This record gives sequence, C-alpha cells and structure tokens, in this order.
Amino acid sequence: QVQLVESGGGLVQAGGSLRLSCAASGQTSSAYIMGWFRQALGKEREFVAAIIRTSTFFAESVKGRFTISRDNAKSTVFLQMNSLKPEDTAVYYCAADPSVTFPRLSHSYAYWGQGTQVTVSS
Repeated sequence: QVQLVESGGGLVQAGGSLRLSCAASGQTSSAYIMGWFRQALGKEREFVAAIIRTSTFFAESVKGRFTISRDNAKSTVFLQMNSLKPEDTAVYYCAADPSVTFPRLSHSYAYWGQGTQVTVSS
C-alpha cells in the first residue's frame, strides 16, 4: 500500500556530499518508521539510518557524517551524506513500515524502494 521512490544518487569525489530523497505515496503516515539501507557489490544489505517521529538511529560507520530527516507534509525522508568515503559506495534503499521493533534489521520493513546508486571515487 506504500510506494517509495529514491532519488539523488550519483558519482561524487571522496569528501564530497550528496542528499538522497525518498518520496512516499499511498497509505503512508507520519507515524511510519522510515529507514535507509545500503548494499555494496558482493555484500549484504546493511542498516544506515532510520527515523521514527523525531527519534533517529544511525549505523556507527556513518554517525557524525550522515543525517536523516523527514518532511511529513511532503511525505518525504532525506539522507544527507557528508564527508563521503569510497566505502560508502553502494545502492541505497529507502524502506518504511508502520511499526518496527528493531529498526536496524532490514526484515523489519514491509515497503522498499528500488534503490539509487551512490558511487564515491578515491
């Protein structure tokens, strides 16, 4: 019942910044948890960040560099990525769920976007 579309990915030099957006449509709510995950080539999908109302969660690998925010009026969640490193290269996915007990686990989310590629060059 929820559709998610990511945008904002691209190629950036190490140390640069990108801002990803995730637009939600359908039967969504401001109470839904919104999360960002990423999957590098040959690697498992990993948690990046999540927001539940005003509470946020971050992976240790991105803490201090990435921020997550949401615009409830526009049903959009953002991931601001600063000080990017080559190891941040991955396909980034937006995810949503009406109720999540463990926000860092990908299987907790019912809805997923198609992903957007982020490539950070050395």
